[in-house]
Amino acid sequence: MARYDAVDERFGHQLPEPFRNTVIHHHDWRESLFFVMHPTDQLGDVYILTLANFPARNEMDSLQLGRHGDTPIFARHARHVDGDHDVWQVGPVQIDVLEPRKQVRLRVAGGDLPSGSVAAGGKVPLSMDITYTARVQPYQLRRGTMKAGSEVVWDQSHMFQSGWYDGTVTHNGETRTITKWWGQRDHSWGIRTHFRCPMWMWLAIHVPEGMLAVWCWELPNGARIYTDGCLSPSDGGEPIAVREFHHDLAWLDAAGNHASYERHGESVRGLAGDVTFVLDNGRRIDVRATGRWAQRYDAFNPGKQNSLGGGLSEMLVETNDGQRGTAIYEVTGAWHHKYFPLARGERLPPDGRTPGENERA
Repeated sequence: MARYDAVDERFGHQLPEPFRNTVIHHHDWRESLFFVMHPTDQLGDVYILTLANFPARNEMDSLQLGRHGDTPIFARHARHVDGDHDVWQVGPVQIDVLEPRKQVRLRVAGGDLPSGSVAAGGKVPLSMDITYTARVQPYQLRRGTMKAGSEVVWDQSHMFQSGWYDGTVTHNGETRTITKWWGQRDHSWGIRTHFRCPMWMWLAIHVPEGMLAVWCWELPNGARIYTDGCLSPSDGGEPIAVREFHHDLAWLDAAGNHASYERHGESVRGLAGDVTFVLDNGRRIDVRATGRWAQRYDAFNPGKQNSLGGGLSEMLVETNDGQRGTAIYEVTGAWHHKYFPLARGERLPPDGRTPGENERA
């Protein structure tokens, strides 16, 4: 039965349903926020905070991810939602938009884990009081859809924006001040069944000129499903869309040699290689990068068939015109001839079949 909530008292409905109803009732429909922060000129700590609302599950959750020194950070906080989806608070996490499109405050209280939270040691792994301030205009990616046969696997809209992060974080009683770290935020909404995506690549590159970012999905054989992205300049100018995108990245082992991911990336410690952007105005930008894990996804569900491969890597980058900066490269998915040669998912696109145990693309 449909519910009429306080948010329904305002204008803004986009379909003939109450606000809490999505256009498709789907278990994996989510609306989510993602924030990631890291130093501007070196590899260092990486802090990630998310917030997501799942209408079909009546649930909101928040993930704390990343790395503090050599210590991985992981916690999941969750609560029941009953018409209060505009309250951006889950357990110790609170997110407030101070000025739309420009400034957001991120707070995580420290101490013991409250009900609905899960983390090692029973404590909040990282408390913070951080303010995100935009340094470029946001870029709205076009809607993207992916199916396995007739079944929707992915159908969403997505915005991303580069910014500065300032404030404090506390880990194991030690408080550090963050001053003008680079990073990205995004806001997405729609259906996302992560473990059924063959491969997606999301790059958020921060250099003095601005943010160079792209989102790319491919089928197991490398056929392109979706590409969109931009160069959003730090002088406040309009983002310039990406017309073409090419990637040639490789996993690295502990010695810095190329390594195959195989099924669970046991020997993988880093990522390196080249990517090329061609913008709408014809400009070509080549980026060379090398880096290490910021967040491995195999850690969420180790050894399981429906776990995601890959994850987030913190990268040092240099462009062909000599700009240097830092970036987060996300390379993840279930099956891809180059990055995930051994299939690890079920009912994958394009046809929704489940690959054989040792089948390669």
